[in-house]
Amino acid sequence: MIGRNEKLPQTKLSVIQYVTLIIFLILAYGLWNLQIRKTDEYTVRAEQNRIRKVPILAPRGKILDREGRIIVDNYPSFSALLLRDQMRDLNADAQKIGDGLHIAPEEIRDKVRRLQLAHTPAFQPIIIKDDITPDERAFIESHRDEFPELETIMIHRRLYPKDGFLAHLIGYVGEVSEDMLNTSQFETYERGDIVGQSGVEQYYNDLLMGKDGSRRVLVDSKGREVGKLSQDPAVVGKQLKLTVDIDLQIAAEQALEGNNGAVVAIDPRNGEILAMASRPTFDPNDFAVRISRDEWNQLITDPAHPLLNKAIQAQLAPGSVFKIIMSVAGTNEGVAQNLHVNCGGGGTFYGRYFKCWVLAEHRVHGAVDLPKAIYQSCDVFFYTLAERLGIEKIAKWAHALGLGEKTGIDLPNEASGVMPSEEWKIRNYHQKWYAGEAISVGIGQGAVATTPIQLARAIGAISMGGLLARPHVVAPEDLPAGFPRSDKPLMKKVQINPQSWITITDAMAGVVSPIGTANSAHLQGIDFAGKTGSAQVISNTLRKSKGGAGKQFKDNGWFAGVTPRRNPEIVVCALLEQGEHGYLAARVVSQVIKAYVDKQRRIHNNPTLFSDKADPGSVPVAGLWNRPDADDHHDGQAEAAEDHLQGGTLMVRIGKELDPKQAKRMMGAVLPVKQAASH
Repeated sequence: MIGRNEKLPQTKLSVIQYVTLIIFLILAYGLWNLQIRKTDEYTVRAEQNRIRKVPILAPRGKILDREGRIIVDNYPSFSALLLRDQMRDLNADAQKIGDGLHIAPEEIRDKVRRLQLAHTPAFQPIIIKDDITPDERAFIESHRDEFPELETIMIHRRLYPKDGFLAHLIGYVGEVSEDMLNTSQFETYERGDIVGQSGVEQYYNDLLMGKDGSRRVLVDSKGREVGKLSQDPAVVGKQLKLTVDIDLQIAAEQALEGNNGAVVAIDPRNGEILAMASRPTFDPNDFAVRISRDEWNQLITDPAHPLLNKAIQAQLAPGSVFKIIMSVAGTNEGVAQNLHVNCGGGGTFYGRYFKCWVLAEHRVHGAVDLPKAIYQSCDVFFYTLAERLGIEKIAKWAHALGLGEKTGIDLPNEASGVMPSEEWKIRNYHQKWYAGEAISVGIGQGAVATTPIQLARAIGAISMGGLLARPHVVAPEDLPAGFPRSDKPLMKKVQINPQSWITITDAMAGVVSPIGTANSAHLQGIDFAGKTGSAQVISNTLRKSKGGAGKQFKDNGWFAGVTPRRNPEIVVCALLEQGEHGYLAARVVSQVIKAYVDKQRRIHNNPTLFSDKADPGSVPVAGLWNRPDADDHHDGQAEAAEDHLQGGTLMVRIGKELDPKQAKRMMGAVLPVKQAASH
């Protein structure tokens, strides 16, 4: 024990002094750090204890048709927010909050838990229920003292047309997913943001999506709002005007009703999409709030693929519509103009017999040249043409007309289709191309696969004399500077021989005449032309082995039509899955064409617009066609011109006998005079 007069050892005294100094320095540093170095940070934290920042969500821009009529609008909706920075004991409050908002307490806890695991900042609120009812909103307002962590926020939700009208072209919106946040397109977005998920909503999301605002309010120690400080208003998204015509869209959807497939209408002069429909469809309003898991699973497992925009994504064999592309290839290569074949119901090529489509009806086409091959769709003629051209020349002109590649339309997830060639087969299958494979390609079968929009574009370009336009749903001149543009040119010129152009387009007019494969699609007094197509889903041999009766084995029906026949204002392509015959698709197209013509005649107060009497190089078809609906059960068989003058007397469908001279005059309506006279 140390006595009173004894002194502490110098070493111990030094230790005590140094410890005291260190403690003093630590306290001094803490005071400096608090009052000087981090003064701004702690000021903000103090402010956050009494100031709350409430987001104001920006409405998306409206979507209009070409005439300014609203297609997609917004409606006000309220959602319940859980403010985590104000949250107390969640376990104690979750049950009462769940009872008041009619949701399971565990659902609230799960949402909080997921955000905590994702290390989401505590100041970011959670939406615990969308589209709350007036009663639920009243519950939140009346329990603010008890549950200061509850708040409401107004959200402008999308209001889409009913019954899936224009659904595939417009698309739908939904909450941005984790996968989307990892892509460059959505890297600036945050969890909970509502973004376009398909169609126009996705492609033009950055334009349609506005800029959120916020309001700052004073709260007391319990989180209750006691005053307002400032407000940054939200910026509404840009309004988007489409090239689509609602009136024509109604006609397209009505014409397609009851079928699976697609219809697309384009102005071939500039590439504007006038209408686009796909069936089956879906209701994008189901996505406006939050689609249930069961509803989503039903959509993605449906074998008819209701979410698929078949106008730009269905890749199928085009059948005989491809014969128009073959005609261009054949005439440009100097082969088809002088080609004459005798169709006896089929032909042998490279040791294999290929049937013509009329063989099942015990009829033959007989002597066939290019015009007759088009309007009666003679397979043997195009087998022969394919044999003489070879796959490389066929592919050359098909590619020139846009087949086998994306059109560049301003919609997401467009399919490219397939146009086979020697290089294509080596690249994809590491196999040699055999010459005999070109025979099936000549009639749009084999490995050829196109989308409806590709066919519409190609047929429109041919009818325009070779002007190939890039399709678009928003006019490029309406887009703001700096918006990403397609790398495809707006216009491209394809070589087409002028005389061949007249021959091909006149023969296309013959397709919807009494001697054509789509005679029931004829439009009285309208210069209407096109081409039918029926494409096998599986081979006839395989179909027979599987019973052959199932609808899934029926042919797909195609038709691409224009009005007028040359330099048209509109081209319409229809695909009917399992539609069997092209003439059925032709009827769909004719309804859309008629709706367009009727509207233009009303607008211009001119009942003779698009008249079939306007072409000085032809005799009017309308004078001989007074009953387009007569004997529909024979449609597609081209029996109106049976034997093609070979029997000396031509019987037309209306039951009137014509002598050979009268018949030749009738044929002059769809063929150049010198062509008609040669038969």
